[in-house]
Amino acid sequence: MRFSATLIPTLRESPADAEIASHRLLLRAGMMRQVASGIYNFLPLGLISLEKVSRIIRDEMNRAGAQEILMSVLQPRELWEESGRWEKYGPEMMRMQDRAGRDFGLGPTHEEMITDLVRQNVTSYRQLPLNLYQIAVKFRDEVRPRFGLLRGREFIMKDGYSFDRDEEAMRHSYQRMYESYSRIVERCGCEFMVVEADTGLIGGDVSHEFSVPAAVGEDKIAFCRACGYAANVERAEYGRRPLASGHDEPPEMVQTPGKRSVEEVGAFLSVPAERVVKCMIYLVEDRPVAVLVTGDREVNETKLAKVLGTDKFRLFEEKDWAAYPDYISGYVGPAGLKGVQIIGDLQLEGARDMVCGANRKDFHLVHVAYGNDFQVDRMADVSSAREGDACPRCGQPMSVVAGIEVAQIFQLRTKYSEPMHALYVDEHGQKHPFMMGTYGIGVSRLLAAVAEQHHDQRGLIWPVAVAPAHLHVIPLNMAEGAVRDAAERLYQTAGEWGLEVLIDDRDESAGVKFADADLLGIPFRAVLGKKFLAEGLVELQSRSGGEKEMLPAAGVPARVKGLLAQDSPSVTSTAGESPVWE
Repeated sequence: MRFSATLIPTLRESPADAEIASHRLLLRAGMMRQVASGIYNFLPLGLISLEKVSRIIRDEMNRAGAQEILMSVLQPRELWEESGRWEKYGPEMMRMQDRAGRDFGLGPTHEEMITDLVRQNVTSYRQLPLNLYQIAVKFRDEVRPRFGLLRGREFIMKDGYSFDRDEEAMRHSYQRMYESYSRIVERCGCEFMVVEADTGLIGGDVSHEFSVPAAVGEDKIAFCRACGYAANVERAEYGRRPLASGHDEPPEMVQTPGKRSVEEVGAFLSVPAERVVKCMIYLVEDRPVAVLVTGDREVNETKLAKVLGTDKFRLFEEKDWAAYPDYISGYVGPAGLKGVQIIGDLQLEGARDMVCGANRKDFHLVHVAYGNDFQVDRMADVSSAREGDACPRCGQPMSVVAGIEVAQIFQLRTKYSEPMHALYVDEHGQKHPFMMGTYGIGVSRLLAAVAEQHHDQRGLIWPVAVAPAHLHVIPLNMAEGAVRDAAERLYQTAGEWGLEVLIDDRDESAGVKFADADLLGIPFRAVLGKKFLAEGLVELQSRSGGEKEMLPAAGVPARVKGLLAQDSPSVTSTAGESPVWE
């Protein structure tokens, strides 16, 4: 590629709305441009890197026996109604009507469509197992698109689906994808962790996320260095410390004028937050439900949705308090609370000497004990793990770090095949629903995650596997005939050696060329400057480590080939274990 003939519109300043490094640098390096909020065009260098990620994915999918297809982005409403997700998916699905008034959705995912495709074309156990995948554009109408490619409304995704005859075969397919996904993320140059995850709107019983550590990650991961346990905080369990110690005194009502929050009540009564029962009132499908956690914890609404069996709930708003005057905002508590289901976090089991709202304005109860002074309808894990909590497996303290979810895999079982009547016939002539798995990788998100892990203050530092080129040839003075001719020969020779080369053949200053080279982050650069004119030597520099060496131009291609071979990541499986971030 010639810089002068390629669209590489680098920027000296960061766009005002670019909050994180990957967003900022992909724009500044001229690899993409924004169309609208959460929607981007990929320019030549960005597309090359994106295609390299896709090539790695295809290589691993084909190696695992998966077959590539391409499905329609437009999906009929009827398919989604069969699975029950047309209403459940809510406003995130972009919807439209054709001229005949038929409803369609722009595919955020393709479980319904692939199930329909397979039920029409696969009928016998002899056609199983089957694993199909595609790499295509997806659409989700995010409420708040942000962070560039990490949370967009239009994005590129690899989604795959396995179909098996029984649970054992499904687990085998799942494990194979676990291993393949581990290799994909590793080959792209990312450190990562495989963690237990919530299944969300996709559904199923078992799920794992592939999370890349990054300070800007919107996911929080709880993990144990001692035993390797790791889970998204949405799902993570943790060991509870007993709250059974304390005074066995009868409950006493005390006046707490104007003290409503846990912090205010704790300070006023000189009790730690963990000794305050926080009673949150939710409206769950038009009925109130009380959720209890200790005052130092937050309700984990992902876990709560599992307990409630619905995601249609929200915290009480002002109008709800008015509609239920018996519940007094800021002073509601479980002791004597009537007409409401009460769900208590596991931490409260056996708790004594607690403080809670007295269900009377400006009053709280002290010396309250679970079992004696208040009961719950159900004890469940409805609070979030945090730094220092005990690992649920080995009891050692856990750490919590931020991560970017780049992929997720699910054991669906019959979530879609049963309601959609997707059946196969076994060797005895009996019909059974397919056992399914689904496997997704955010291709564009993975590219952004690589950029988040591989950059410095000057620009991107691409791993070899996804770099837009291997070698950046930089002649510092194109007006000097000897420099220009030698750079052209190096450009041609390196290409003949099988290297991907970008030559900066522009009539620009050395400062501009170096600044752009730093931004683009190509692994190696060959600089032809004063040393070349004086001694015939080219400066070969590594973008990642900054190491420099001087050598004749003729020796550059072989040297770069050798360095590329050293930089290629080893491909190892992380199946059966989760790498731990140090």
